[in-house]
Amino acid sequence: MLRRHLTLSAAAALLATSVSAFAEYPEKPITIVVPFAAGGPTDKVARDLAEALRKPMGGTIVIENVGGAGGTLGATKVAKAAPDGYTVLLHHIGMATSPALYRNMQYKTLDDFEYMGMINEVPMTVIGRSTLPANNYAELAKWLDANKGKINMANAGLGSASHLCGLLFQQSMKIDMTTVPYKGTAPAMTDLLGGQVDIMCDQTTNTTSQIESGKVKAFAVTTAKKLTTPSLSKLPTLDEAGLKGFNVSIWHGLYAPKGTPKAVLDKFNAALKTALKDAEFIKREEALGAVIVTDARVNPAEHKKFVEAELNKWGPVIKAAGQYAD
Repeated sequence: MLRRHLTLSAAAALLATSVSAFAEYPEKPITIVVPFAAGGPTDKVARDLAEALRKPMGGTIVIENVGGAGGTLGATKVAKAAPDGYTVLLHHIGMATSPALYRNMQYKTLDDFEYMGMINEVPMTVIGRSTLPANNYAELAKWLDANKGKINMANAGLGSASHLCGLLFQQSMKIDMTTVPYKGTAPAMTDLLGGQVDIMCDQTTNTTSQIESGKVKAFAVTTAKKLTTPSLSKLPTLDEAGLKGFNVSIWHGLYAPKGTPKAVLDKFNAALKTALKDAEFIKREEALGAVIVTDARVNPAEHKKFVEAELNKWGPVIKAAGQYAD
């Protein structure tokens, strides 16, 4: 009886210590892992969010870039990290597309993470070289149909936003194009500007300035609703242009290792909701063409449901294209 009493007392003491420790969280810097190189759109979102999170979290937040393998190396690092709230992942749509692209992943998207809430969505645009004969989407569709087998479509590499959008665009158009992958958006855009490739589908964060300068031609946006950005507001959506149901945006969310204490997750989610209302953060995201998530997907459960739906959406598209990496 005495031994049982001592065991229960020890357990109670351990629980009290644990609760007390997490009540004081964070006691050291929190690392947000970005699974891509510094300077890209996802890195920019992470650094802007870190600034907005510092005050509501009450601690230091640092960014660690762990690029490679389409974002899976950084995601793996977080999946295997200690579940203590000090290492979290900020990832984009690749969270839902990597399982179909990579056959030897070291984590399971739905099983190995705690979902913490979504951050934003970034629209995409279909653009073409400035010398393309077409001047609007209707003319582009006719040109694509008349040049089957001769069209080069650039992307920023396997699993990139432009690669995924390009796959869905080709399938929706029922036109096979020669896919030209690059090691990043910059070289892909350089060749589009130089006329070495014909078209590309990429995020507004990468295309808006080129569209505004007249260096590329813009034909449509990929979201269900038209955009309000002045230089993009006159572009039709692909849905209203005839590709019914076409709706693609690049979203970002936060994830923690499986088993992270609920008290930590709750505090982080509350801080995230505060950060998403931060005026400076909103201003910076709007400048990138991004839309802050304000619906139920800022909550962990709805965030996870959304990613599961995206897994089901993109898996068949990627498998039908037969494009995957070892």
